Amino acid sequence: MKVGIISFAHGHAHAYASSLVAIDGVTVVGIADDNEKRGKEAAQQYQTDYYQSYHELLAQGLDAVVVTSENARHKEHAVAAAKAGAAVLCEKPLAHTVEDAQAIIAACEEAGVLLQTAFPVRFNEAIKRAKARIDAGEFGDILAMKGTNRGKNPGGWFNDKKLAGGGAVIDHTVHVVDIMRWILQEDVADVYAEIDQHFSAKAIDDAGILSLTFQNGVFATLDCSWSRNPNFPIWGDVTLEFIGTKGTLKVDAQAQKLDLYHSGGLQYNFWGDNMDDSLVRDFIESVRQKRSPSVTGTDGLKALEVAIGAYASAAKGDVVALGEGEQVAR
Repeated sequence: MKVGIISFAHGHAHAYASSLVAIDGVTVVGIADDNEKRGKEAAQQYQTDYYQSYHELLAQGLDAVVVTSENARHKEHAVAAAKAGAAVLCEKPLAHTVEDAQAIIAACEEAGVLLQTAFPVRFNEAIKRAKARIDAGEFGDILAMKGTNRGKNPGGWFNDKKLAGGGAVIDHTVHVVDIMRWILQEDVADVYAEIDQHFSAKAIDDAGILSLTFQNGVFATLDCSWSRNPNFPIWGDVTLEFIGTKGTLKVDAQAQKLDLYHSGGLQYNFWGDNMDDSLVRDFIESVRQKRSPSVTGTDGLKALEVAIGAYASAAKGDVVALGEGEQVAR
């Protein structure tokens, strides 16, 4: 299988590339990046060819493309890949606007190619076991949920609203909302959010508390902030608590690690399962077997709608409803 990677702007590109080169039968044909230094270094690291133009890369007859560019460029790159007949694994959030996400989905449907949103947390062993136990009815009916996705400001283009679509809220909301939707099998009906800036030098939202109501009446809260200090790892945590009629369940998706404290701060040394690797392998198998993706473009869109709705709620100072197909503007 011939695979290409468009842009190493997002840090997850390295995790995905490391997985791709280790899969039997997969050839990373090339890396396209308009940042020549970054692209050439990545191409050398993964022993493949560098293309400054993604159009040249797509002309190589690829079976699949991994899009790990800035959020605002996802539409450009994913649509081009779809038109070239390549399946698409697109980094989260699916896009920086609802309209762009819908355009990506439409382009992939029109081209008849697979589109998968990169939500690796679904492949985390603790999360999978939690879902299995909830599905089995061990905790009764779920009444409420509490989630966190706290880290620190990643820097760079993540602080440019034109490229990222926002700050911590668009970056960290989508992971946990996707897991909540996946486990409940319900969509979010409305969102109320308080969003501010407390930790970053740049003018970007880095603190957010969301209150969500799902269509079946379940309510949830989410702390999606870049609130960790500079001595913490960039991605701080992903935790979930489920309150059911028969009991409660707490899950820490990143607990499979050793915490190493040293003069430079805290370092996570992971020993557990690699959810990024599982995501990539699942994508490749879906393309090979011509099966539906485990995480769809619609999943990416629904999670994005919540983040965009949160910004609208914070600006309005009130609850914002997320109707079927409704486009929530910031």
